[in-house]
Amino acid sequence: MTAVTTPGAQTPGTQTPGTQTPGTPPPGPAAPVGDAAATPYSDLRIVPARHPGRWVATAGVAVLLAMVVSSLLTNDRWEWDVVAQYLTWPSILSGAWATIRLTAAASVVGFALGTVLALMRLSRSPLLVGVSWAYTWVFRSVPLLLQLLLWYNLAYLYPHLSLGIPFGPEFLWFDTLGVIDKFGAAILGLGLSQAAYSAEIVRAGILSVDQGQQEAAASLGIPRRRQVTRIVLPQAMRSIVPTAVNEVIGLLKGTSIVYVLAYGELFYIASVIYGRNGNVVPLLIVAAIWYLVLTTLITIVQYYVERHYAKGAVRTLPPTPLQRLRWSSAVTVSRLTGRPVPPHVPPAFAARARVGVLTRTARTSGGPA
Repeated sequence: MTAVTTPGAQTPGTQTPGTQTPGTPPPGPAAPVGDAAATPYSDLRIVPARHPGRWVATAGVAVLLAMVVSSLLTNDRWEWDVVAQYLTWPSILSGAWATIRLTAAASVVGFALGTVLALMRLSRSPLLVGVSWAYTWVFRSVPLLLQLLLWYNLAYLYPHLSLGIPFGPEFLWFDTLGVIDKFGAAILGLGLSQAAYSAEIVRAGILSVDQGQQEAAASLGIPRRRQVTRIVLPQAMRSIVPTAVNEVIGLLKGTSIVYVLAYGELFYIASVIYGRNGNVVPLLIVAAIWYLVLTTLITIVQYYVERHYAKGAVRTLPPTPLQRLRWSSAVTVSRLTGRPVPPHVPPAFAARARVGVLTRTARTSGGPA
């Protein structure tokens, strides 16, 4: 006889998934295997992460740093007393001020003209695109030293400069030597050369902005000039600022090449002094310290400018050095005194004051050995 089963019926001894045979315990998690797995979580020991490679690298760097400091302090040929004497020498200070003026003026000329060249390069006019491309090509190809000498000797080519109609009458003219002196030649050489590089930096920043931003602005009927000044450029600044500050720092150090014009900037003044007294190394160290100080100031300004333009890109702005110092001090006081962290400290800093985070904790009594 053949047994016939109907749908939904079940044979004796079988069990449909999801059902339970009377008398059998309900299914549960598998029993832990071994004593370690059976230990309650409250009795487990928290072990900090170990970083042997980090400690080895730290020790190696500390040894090298100690060797450098020892060499600087024990070698009398550094002549730190001479360095301290000339660090605030009046002529050195005037040279540092001349370097600041050169950097500021050349940066303004370079980035103002570079922005115009970048917009010309992105325009739909073939003439504007061609002129911008040719300018960048020429000024990036000619060495800066050669440009400085050409601008300084411009009076040989044009004894006087004039304004008027091309191939027509002149309405205004003036002596070239009276306009382009050493400072003028330095500004022209540094600024016009910087404009070629700034144009590419600004153009890259503008191209980094999503094209949908411009399309959305155009669909709202916003004029082209307002699109560029209020929508495109503020977003492009996030990409422009880091590279632009690098160019400004390079320009600050590049002002030392102006010594070929006998202009009294920092390096020229230092070279004149050590040419007279023979203290070459101390005067070079003096110049290096001033370049380091000026570069540090520019870097601080860069941090705050980047923080300003990051408002629309990050949810939380990075803390300023003063905020970081204040919050770290509050966390340190909290850890030493056991008091709660003040409410103005962000959670990321307040977490450092918690006791038992990534540290060994004592086992509870009765735990496994």
